Amino acid sequence: YEILAPMDGMEAVWETFDGCQPCGLGARDTLRLEYGLLLSGQDFNPEETPRTPYEAGVGFTVALDTEFVGRDALAAQNETGPDREFIGFELEARGIPRHGYEITDTDGTEIGVVTSGTMSPTLGEPIGLGYVTTDHADDGQTVFISIRGEGKQATITTPPFIGQ
Repeated sequence: YEILAPMDGMEAVWETFDGCQPCGLGARDTLRLEYGLLLSGQDFNPEETPRTPYEAGVGFTVALDTEFVGRDALAAQNETGPDREFIGFELEARGIPRHGYEITDTDGTEIGVVTSGTMSPTLGEPIGLGYVTTDHADDGQTVFISIRGEGKQATITTPPFIGQ
């Protein structure tokens, strides 16, 4: 949970959670990764790497029965499907997937990019999120994450990684 309270009352709020351990953004980021949640500015960026709701896997948020700027383009993409899809993956080899690392297919052809990655303390293995071409987005598909120039095998896995 994330709790917001006025600064002058925070000590009293904290004391009600006797025995809880404080954590910061790193812990929050690991938890959201384990659940497969998008982070604005990391998994999509309106300026640098814009994504549509259908690419990002949140098309359920679009009300196509209303008028808005871009509605026709989204309706077309909803009908035909996106070219890229947001995916999760579990790294099968040692390494940590990081933002910006290339995702390739079994032939070494670039098919996507890692947007977030970490070593999952809950699972004890490296996990990541990213976008790949739609034809490589199915669960169980083998892909490779380019870590320091070496392709490390990974398996596409639909998030959440935990809590299922």
